[in-house]
Amino acid sequence: MRNSIHCVLFLSMLLLVDYSQANSVLADGPKDNLSNQVRQVPPVGIELSGTDKQELLAGQRKLYAQIETLKKSKDARVRSLIPDVEIFARAIRDGVAHRELFTKRDVTTAKNVLTEGLKRAEALLQGNAPWTKQTGLVVRGYRSQIDQTVQPYGLEIPVNYSFEEKEEYRLDLWFHGRGERSTEPLFIAQRMNRKGRFQPRNTIVLHPYGRYSNAFKFAGEIDVLEALEHAKQFYRVDEDRISVRGFSMGGAGCWQMAVHYPDLFFAANPGAGFSETPEFLKFFQKETLTPTWYEKKLWHMYDCTNNAANLYQLPTIAYSGELDIQKQAADIMELALKKENLRLTHIIGPKTKHTIHKDSLKIIAAKMESLAKQGRVSVPKKIRFVTYTLKYNRMHWLTVTRLQEHWTQARIAARILPDENKIEIDARNIRGLKLKFKAGESPFAPDRPVSLVMHAAKASKVSDGKQILVALRPETDRSWSCELHLEGNQWQLGPSPANGLQKKHNLQGPIDDAFMSSFLIVKPTGSAWNEKLGQWSVSEQNHFIKEWRRQFRGDAQVVNDTELTAEQIENNHLIYFGDPSSNSALAKIIDQLPLKWNQQELVVAGNKYDAAHHAPIIIYPNPANPSKYIVLNSGFTYREFAYLNNARQVPKLPDWAVIDLRTAPDSLWSGKVVDANFFNEQWQYKK
Repeated sequence: MRNSIHCVLFLSMLLLVDYSQANSVLADGPKDNLSNQVRQVPPVGIELSGTDKQELLAGQRKLYAQIETLKKSKDARVRSLIPDVEIFARAIRDGVAHRELFTKRDVTTAKNVLTEGLKRAEALLQGNAPWTKQTGLVVRGYRSQIDQTVQPYGLEIPVNYSFEEKEEYRLDLWFHGRGERSTEPLFIAQRMNRKGRFQPRNTIVLHPYGRYSNAFKFAGEIDVLEALEHAKQFYRVDEDRISVRGFSMGGAGCWQMAVHYPDLFFAANPGAGFSETPEFLKFFQKETLTPTWYEKKLWHMYDCTNNAANLYQLPTIAYSGELDIQKQAADIMELALKKENLRLTHIIGPKTKHTIHKDSLKIIAAKMESLAKQGRVSVPKKIRFVTYTLKYNRMHWLTVTRLQEHWTQARIAARILPDENKIEIDARNIRGLKLKFKAGESPFAPDRPVSLVMHAAKASKVSDGKQILVALRPETDRSWSCELHLEGNQWQLGPSPANGLQKKHNLQGPIDDAFMSSFLIVKPTGSAWNEKLGQWSVSEQNHFIKEWRRQFRGDAQVVNDTELTAEQIENNHLIYFGDPSSNSALAKIIDQLPLKWNQQELVVAGNKYDAAHHAPIIIYPNPANPSKYIVLNSGFTYREFAYLNNARQVPKLPDWAVIDLRTAPDSLWSGKVVDANFFNEQWQYKK
């Protein structure tokens, strides 16, 4: 038995080495710059032998049958742990059904994964869950709110972790590198058998799957947050000692989580990878870029160089090998930080290519341990914050509630002067703010009102260049909050007036934002006005469902247009395919959307198009539930060409577009884009 375990461990380690080497070569090739010659990602696996296929399918059926029995349990705890079992069943289901086992060793690995799943199911049927009290390497699962699929993640629990005591533990998020063959069976096996690069003392290490190979963006980003929240339900995590770390593609993910969620972590430790799109693709991929104007705008969503100022709040230790071409990521961030008067800590492994030098490991570990002793500063006295979108709108006690214009830099500098019961704020391209200190966090004297000194915006005509507002005193529980908004050039106390639709957090676009929360495809069951649009919309719907599973490892939820319920409208973004003739649910709201559409004509932004061969793509607040989106005729907007390099995986379309269907879909676009733009801050067409 011991020898077989050692064999599995050894094979798993070989597996990881083989994949990392193979993928680094594939990602560099010049053929990956040809959009008309795109290889499949993930690649097609081997054809299983009849015996292997029968064994895996029989085990899968048995496991799913056990899961169905568990769902009927009257024990809420048992039902809550079903994802810890179901991740194994789903991994085998997809691995076999979609040919995502790539070598004979993978087949052996899949059988071991299946065995562990059956073992867990049998234990849970008896009311036991020994893995929940296990130290060392543990694989857990949760059910994602995005599409209700179970998603796996790995943990390293310290051997001295006590499940009875109350001590809280530091937690390090560790993001994996690119792995085109790292499908669920192989990821789970890796996390069952292999420790990470760092094992800090008294520290839980969480390895998110990130929904495969997307650099922890979009649904991959939400996976990190969901896995972390799930782990907190079972393990005692010190909220002020959570860090974000990663290498290669994981380093890229670390950079973007660091600049977008700097108030969640006590430290960030990115290694290699990339930190923005255009310069990396020119430098690393040798790609000639010809972006549209709106693609350039949308690079702001994930380009960390544009958001470098946010690292003012977050201690950051970057690592690069001296000879690693991906050193570019930290080098370009160093330049961006220099513009913010910040000096990057950059550990460089001497004469090292794409790995972490052994001496650098020690230096990084010591620095991280020192930072962990200090922990996160939860109520900083100074805040510097940059954003381009209300998707990322918070920094500790400060939340941006309205922008003057999306995708143009919004910048805020705020300073608490506790002795004067005062906050000084300089806000640019911002028209709504909320300041909030929870109970016990207020730094102000409770017997005096708090003054807000608002430095004038550039267009202000206030003579002395600033405006003073007097807000309420803190409450006796030492909490304090305040909202304010800009009217013309003057700041006013109180929230922004709710006059019609407004772009706000998680309701600001672009199209891809709809797939970062719970969504439901509304499938047309009728006939389209025009044959070409009918065929195209069905094809695009099927393309999205297929690619959602392949690239975000999910099962898109689908409902027929005739069966859409009020509860589904309440709880989901709705993705409509078809036209008002083929999709009866779309027909009910079409008159409330900012377009006109009949059998002959499509009118978008005042421009008329022949409906026989044009289709709209749009994201907009749902008229039947304005707290959720509707999307017409689109899934996530990057396509197969972007799969070949993670830096390409960024939004391709803004809030709306018109597609000429006479140009067939390809690896870049769903057809010829004849017009596209963003809505303004009131969800109206820009003039």
